[in-house]
Amino acid sequence: MNEETFFLYDDKESTETRFVSFMGRNTRFDLAITKTTRHYGKSLVLNMLGSTYAIIGQDDLEEEGYLEHAFNLTEEDAMELREFLAEVV
Repeated sequence: MNEETFFLYDDKESTETRFVSFMGRNTRFDLAITKTTRHYGKSLVLNMLGSTYAIIGQDDLEEEGYLEHAFNLTEEDAMELREFLAEVV
């Protein structure tokens, strides 16, 4: 890196990551869920099959269309993911 690199932040943090895979009615979910103190305590949820991710808290699960958009899911598939995430985020 050169002397002109300007960092907005450069922090290290210990996190807890849960890897979980489950089959919904139509879709398989392979997730990595990382809990951190960043992002106001929300979890970083990565869908490893779809190469998508979102920062998710309980409030986001209640937002209409959020999971559908973030993970490119149908309404039915998003409902299954929402039900699972409601228990873990």
